[in-house]
Amino acid sequence: DLEPFWGEAALLGGVQVALVRLPDDRLFAVDHYDPLAQAHVMARGIVGSKQGRPTLDSPINKQVYDLATGKCLSDDSLALRCYPVRVLQGVIEVLA
Repeated sequence: DLEPFWGEAALLGGVQVALVRLPDDRLFAVDHYDPLAQAHVMARGIVGSKQGRPTLDSPINKQVYDLATGKCLSDDSLALRCYPVRVLQGVIEVLA
């Protein structure tokens, strides 16, 4: 039930992740923890794209992260951990 362009936070075995669905039904799971703001806020970030890559902007300081790699496109010293994600029989599975 994830809405496109809208992040949701999930707790998986003590790890907080941000789940993001794009309109083409691609799913991404990255750290919910913003390394610069030092807060669990990434699920409330702005979903977009940069140079054809799906991105998630920090809702606090606006750093831009590549959803596929976790690399911060606006600061090379920052990154989000990415998690494998799939949908199996309508259930989202994340390997955390």
